[in-house]
Amino acid sequence: MGEHTVYFAGLGERIEITHRASSRETFARGALRAAKWIVKQEKNGIYDMLDVLGLK
Repeated sequence: MGEHTVYFAGLGERIEITHRASSRETFARGALRAAKWIVKQEKNGIYDMLDVLGLK
């Protein structure tokens, strides 16, 4: 369903971190959580998932 890889590369070496999602359910749960959160916001603005998750 989805795969994301981040590369940290240097001269002659590379570290890769890969995330693989085998179901769209994971993304759907995140979208529902974000939708429930956004309707509670009183101020217009630009938000990201750090806001939704309470990490800011």
